[in-house]
Amino acid sequence: MRWRHLTAALLAAVTAWASISTTHAQQKDIVDTAVEAGSFKTLVAAVQAAGLVDALKSDGPFTVFAPTDEAFAKLPEGTVESLLKPENKDKLKAVLLYHVVPAAVPSAKVTEVRGARTLADQRIDIKVSDQGVQVDSANVIKTDIQCSNGVIHVIDAVLLPATSHLVETASDAGNFKTLLAAAKAAGLAETLANGGPFTVFAPTDEAFAKLPEGTVESLLKPENKDKLAAILKYHVVAGRVYSDDLKDNQQVETLLGRKATVQLTGTGSKIGAASIIATDIDASNGVIHVIDSVLLPPEKEKHTSTATSSSGSTCSSVQSTNQGRVSFHQPARRIRLFRRH
Repeated sequence: MRWRHLTAALLAAVTAWASISTTHAQQKDIVDTAVEAGSFKTLVAAVQAAGLVDALKSDGPFTVFAPTDEAFAKLPEGTVESLLKPENKDKLKAVLLYHVVPAAVPSAKVTEVRGARTLADQRIDIKVSDQGVQVDSANVIKTDIQCSNGVIHVIDAVLLPATSHLVETASDAGNFKTLLAAAKAAGLAETLANGGPFTVFAPTDEAFAKLPEGTVESLLKPENKDKLAAILKYHVVAGRVYSDDLKDNQQVETLLGRKATVQLTGTGSKIGAASIIATDIDASNGVIHVIDSVLLPPEKEKHTSTATSSSGSTCSSVQSTNQGRVSFHQPARRIRLFRRH
């Protein structure tokens, strides 16, 4: 009798394993699944034109937020035709990679996060409400199409990554006129426009207005160019550092070579003495976080050093340490999910 039970259990296990193996073998990769579905003709044509077929047929895993043919039809007339031209291959590739997260993210996990870094190295925002799930401005209309190398979620609009660089993005915002004038006077505007990626902790015009009278005018003089450049570099960090990358009491190294301390509390976030009042404004070559005060770099790296702002508050810099440092050079395939709090 015991042998019968053992034999039956073994047969059941073999049958289950065979069923799983067959199911996996029957699953097609992301590209073949999209082709077979019949409602992603434009997407498939775009993937082919961008030279991404082999990449999306590789092991992955990937999550693709896939726009339907109707989604592409919503774009302004001529947009798709223009993107499919050989001379626009890089632009098309950037758009498509913005729809791909380098990990398998099922719908159950999508609803737990508020963003994810894509293969375009920009973050998509995810919002969950009673009406459903939105990715940027697109609605998720079907989920969890399983593929051998990932998962597809269907969306009703094409996602478009940021195409303006940091200087253009700040200019379009309209409340960084002093910052932009300072960047130009310090000879940093071209770097912020064409270099990167960078993370900029950007003081508003109101932040500069808090400085003692005449301070900005003095800094903008040619003879104070080096001093102005030092102050501005203290607001810039190498790489894309989103708000969810930051940790309490973390020290981030700025382009000045000095470190600024991040504080996360229940009432808000700060860097140095400045409050972070808006976060995660994407640009083509970085990300902007808005702050309400100008950061003043410490004179020297000490165990604890301070610089006093116009309001009498201080910016702290703590001695270099590897603990809590932001990792700016992420592996290309590493997923970054931004969880809800």
